[in-house]
Amino acid sequence: MLTALVAAAAVLVGSAACTSPERTRIVVTTNILGDVVAEIVGDQAEVSVLMKPNADPHSFAVSAREAHAMQTADLVVYNGLGLEEGVLHHVEAAKSEGVPTVEVGARVEPMEYRDGDAAGLPDPHFWTDPRRVVTAIRLLGEEIVTHVDGVDAEAVRHRAETYAKDVGDLDARLAERFAAIPAERRVLVTNHHVFGYLAERYALTVVGAIIPSGTTLASPSASDLASLVTAIKTHQVRAIFADTAQPARLAEVLAAEAGVTVGVVGLYSESLSGADGDAATYLDMMRFNTEAIIGGLSG
Repeated sequence: MLTALVAAAAVLVGSAACTSPERTRIVVTTNILGDVVAEIVGDQAEVSVLMKPNADPHSFAVSAREAHAMQTADLVVYNGLGLEEGVLHHVEAAKSEGVPTVEVGARVEPMEYRDGDAAGLPDPHFWTDPRRVVTAIRLLGEEIVTHVDGVDAEAVRHRAETYAKDVGDLDARLAERFAAIPAERRVLVTNHHVFGYLAERYALTVVGAIIPSGTTLASPSASDLASLVTAIKTHQVRAIFADTAQPARLAEVLAAEAGVTVGVVGLYSESLSGADGDAATYLDMMRFNTEAIIGGLSG
């Protein structure tokens, strides 16, 4: 009888082990930060990224299972500064459960929006400045070592430094590429205010945005569009840069209303592409955007 009870207990324990969900170690909200975290940890920890490729970080949502994963993670990494508008309450729920969280944007010396309806508020789009991404990489390496049990601290720190060097090398190359653009052409018109950090880093000027806001959830007014048309004519803008995740129709209509020849160029500004796309990684995204911007301004 004792043997039978032990065997039955073993079956029950084995069954429970098979049916219990595997715990996700690190949950990351955006796919840009997800790629950064994956580069840092390698095979040291499991990483779950909530935002799908080509999604809009301002409006994506998560499932109940993903929300539970956040509340049972070893670490939640999020961009913050108001970016992930649809999931921030889940981040707060994870915090209330005692899960360590890292608001990366708040810890890389964020800029403030200079104009539009978000003027004076912190700009969350820090990743368009690779120097700030280098800061984020080193920050995340230490947060992972501190909060994720079982990782090899030396291995994580080594990967973080190697990746930081790669991003630093990328920054130097992009600076060379942007410096070749003539001064009179170094102006940007975008879908919404997303390239402030890039403009500051590489001495470009953002002269306007179709949606004069830091979020795609806002809408332009007639006066906003009229002012933008004036800016396009004044600065002889050659291209409007719209996010690949957003319909380009508004940009095309604005280009037609401006009465000048203005191209509409798609950029991966807030999301990576799928694995087979042009922006499968952060490094790929920055290279693609740089060449697309240079092409648009030189056309």
